[in-house]
Amino acid sequence: MKISVPDFSKSPSIDQVGVEERVARFNTRSIKKSAKVQGLKIVLNMIDLTTLEGKDTEGKVKQMCYKAAHLHDILPGLPTVAAVCVYPTMVGIAKKALHSTPVKVASVATAFPSGQSIREIKLEDTRYAVSEGADEVDMVISRGAFLKGDYAFVYDEIAAIKEACGKARLKVILETGELSTLDNVRKASEIAMHAGADFIKTSTGKISPAATLPVTLVMLEAIRDFYQLTGKMIGMKPAGGISSAKAGLQNLVMVKETLGNAWLSNEWFRFGASSLANDVLMQLMKEKTGIYQSKDYFSVD
Repeated sequence: MKISVPDFSKSPSIDQVGVEERVARFNTRSIKKSAKVQGLKIVLNMIDLTTLEGKDTEGKVKQMCYKAAHLHDILPGLPTVAAVCVYPTMVGIAKKALHSTPVKVASVATAFPSGQSIREIKLEDTRYAVSEGADEVDMVISRGAFLKGDYAFVYDEIAAIKEACGKARLKVILETGELSTLDNVRKASEIAMHAGADFIKTSTGKISPAATLPVTLVMLEAIRDFYQLTGKMIGMKPAGGISSAKAGLQNLVMVKETLGNAWLSNEWFRFGASSLANDVLMQLMKEKTGIYQSKDYFSVD
């Protein structure tokens, strides 16, 4: 039975000036002392450590998996990260390395990062990742189809990938740096959520700009409105360009004030930003010891 596609031409337009003013207020927030330490640990537990390079090796993936579960052992009480994200061919290696930890294994799929392939290959890519043990799949939408207004194609493709995921959760990457406008970001968010996304994600990390605060706020507001309409919670993952602890905390404040406390866990919010982890660890060491450690004390992944 063919499912009728909602009329996405009626998506609300975005007041860019209003968005930028709200973001400016988030930039002025400051979190101190014990609340800062608690917030930084929450940020760590929301990170998806990622390696998505052509030169990835089994050894590199194993090292990243070790770091995911042992972020900085001299600091007691640290959480693990939420997940590691790898190519489908590396899923089995990561799954084995993380078998005794709470860390999830995510895999990109659907001809990442371009999305330029036929649907059957994208579906096979997804099925293979899941068969190897992926807990989560990060797919990319067909931006060309979206930008020429073929919203039904984008919707149908996401729905098909969601079915291929089986029990694995689906993160839908919009690649907002190629969507040009906040109106397009809002529309693509709605298409992804109605088509079955468990998360919506800003970027592949391969295109700039990536996870800007205005883009993230527009996507969070789309999630809020979708929840009010359907009662269904959707997760959010800003990815690319978030490298400082301060930026991580600003995102948490934005999530709390836009969506509420229910979204302040890695079940519903993630950071796709491997370099963020080390800056957060440096800040936590500073809070504990009063001095900054050199970056040389932290592994680079």
